[in-house]
Amino acid sequence: MSTFRLTISFILLISCYATNSQAEVISIADPNYQTPNSPAGILRPVNGMSMSRVEQQFGQPDDIVPPIGDPPITRWIYGDFSVFFEYSTVIQSVVPHEEP
Repeated sequence: MSTFRLTISFILLISCYATNSQAEVISIADPNYQTPNSPAGILRPVNGMSMSRVEQQFGQPDDIVPPIGDPPITRWIYGDFSVFFEYSTVIQSVVPHEEP
């Protein structure tokens, strides 16, 4: 019986230490840095952004493909990526594959 009590006491003691541990994450990166959201490391618009926000953040597109269909889908072409809009909201941004 004393071995049982000793085992239970030991388990309770260890569980007290395990539940009391804490960790803190400290970021030392530049707070203005944005993580690239493509494997190529290219920053591009995210879904849900408005046309005006895309233009503010990425500038004027190199080319604009007029709206097609219903709902209208518009494509803005930048040097490294293309952005697709439904009405005036980003639904997708893509980095085209380079041909071998």
